[in-house]
Amino acid sequence: MIDRETQIQVLVDHYKRPRHKGALEGADVTMPGGNPGCGDLVTMHVRTEPGSDRIEAVRFEGEGCTISQAAASILAERVNRTHPTLDEVLDYSYDRMIDQLGREVVGFRERCATLALGTLKMAARSIQSYRRLRAAGRSDEEIRELQAALVNARADQGLVFGADAEDQKGVGGANA
Repeated sequence: MIDRETQIQVLVDHYKRPRHKGALEGADVTMPGGNPGCGDLVTMHVRTEPGSDRIEAVRFEGEGCTISQAAASILAERVNRTHPTLDEVLDYSYDRMIDQLGREVVGFRERCATLALGTLKMAARSIQSYRRLRAAGRSDEEIRELQAALVNARADQGLVFGADAEDQKGVGGANA
């Protein structure tokens, strides 16, 4: 277990020198997520291995506070190192993410700390639902409509996804 001072140094380092930041060519899904409480925004780009449900690569883009952006960098680094399946992403708990960042450091800013994970989970659900609907014979247009309804109806940990998240771009976070 690392001490509080070291946890802060790790977060600041990831904020100043984010890993895996930027668009991802050939992504299966690009999912924006936002924290309306403070205006943080994280967009996760996810690509799975061909013919598999295992994540090949993740990259992110975003704006916001040190905790939200460092958490996205730390999560992207972990996913690109371990290449979990989509189900493993869905099983990764928010408490585990907060523990990884440092519960004492995160304090009451749990939504900032879990924004990237919530967005990655929504991306994983989107990939899974696309594949299931496609296998059921649905057209791309039908799938887009169903997924938009799903994204707009879901809110994990008080976060927003899709168009609702994109609406808060440039509002709050580090820009406030």
